Amino acid sequence: MQLVSYLFFNNQAAEAFDFYAQCLGGKVSMKVTFGEMPGSEKMPAAMRNLIAHVRLDAGNATLMASDWCPPDGAPYPGIHGNRVSLHVDKPEEAERLFAALSKGGKVEMPIAETSWALRFGMFTDRFGAHWMVNCNRPQ
Repeated sequence: MQLVSYLFFNNQAAEAFDFYAQCLGGKVSMKVTFGEMPGSEKMPAAMRNLIAHVRLDAGNATLMASDWCPPDGAPYPGIHGNRVSLHVDKPEEAERLFAALSKGGKVEMPIAETSWALRFGMFTDRFGAHWMVNCNRPQ
């Protein structure tokens, strides 16, 4: 089994995932717009370029998302109540990823040593996604 986080963006999924791929050294392995979906001709033209599904693979990790496009037209609720938790083996890698991904965002807990981790920090990135970066202490 694989447990994967799925995020919804406010018309920024493509930009966010290109940024994440660059920061994480991963690859966007799938990107489908709403315009590529069956029945898209009934959608407003402005919505057809939005992302219906995007997948990022980085190492053995996967992250997926889409742009917010509910059938009832409900307003975008934002990304809240969760965090993408990124775990790495080396403190230097934790610091590098934290700096890259948090650029232009808001740091809530600067990356630092904690009682449980060699490095841990939390931030909200410039797209509104909430992250934790963690490098555990050796067992």
